[in-house]
Amino acid sequence: MRKAKSLDAGYFEGLYRSDPDPWGFASRDYEAAKYADTLAALGGKRARRALEMGCSIGVFTRLLAAQCDALVATEVSQTALDQARARCADLANVRFHLASSAAEGIDGAFDLMVLSEIVYYWDDQDLAAVAQAIDGALAPGGRLLLVHWLGETDYPRSGDDAVAALAGRLSFARTVERRDRREQYRLDLWRRAPDQAAPARTEG
Repeated sequence: MRKAKSLDAGYFEGLYRSDPDPWGFASRDYEAAKYADTLAALGGKRARRALEMGCSIGVFTRLLAAQCDALVATEVSQTALDQARARCADLANVRFHLASSAAEGIDGAFDLMVLSEIVYYWDDQDLAAVAQAIDGALAPGGRLLLVHWLGETDYPRSGDDAVAALAGRLSFARTVERRDRREQYRLDLWRRAPDQAAPARTEG
């Protein structure tokens, strides 16, 4: 049975305290292939300021940082974030942020946002808050990249439901640049229309 409420920070903190890599981000072939596919979807286009929500232990963060002038990585688990900071300690263009809520950390303007395996953790209230924050922070012409597992979950949403729910709550005009469906996950890349007013920019 699916959970009715968002999975909170305590849930993830407990996972990472019992297992430093509970999903095998650093060891599974599935994760390595998914990361390579995710980077390939960006087409080598460098981001000026990017956001990675739910960075976990920083495995993908290191890979994504190579394509960004500046990268903000958020996470709700302090234990996971400590690992991510250690893994990326040599990368001067990455800034980490401990988020106390689903939408915290979406500040300023980003020309790339990556939400990988995270949207299905949120209930309606948190999803609405995140969508509103994305509306205000994704720059004109900016890209929003979603990656979600397609298997059964006991989270508030499935992967397909998560993508559809977020799409329905975003208010800005956008084009679909990619919609790829693999055996185990889907990848969606949306671009915001370039003629909308830019949000206020915050450096960092």
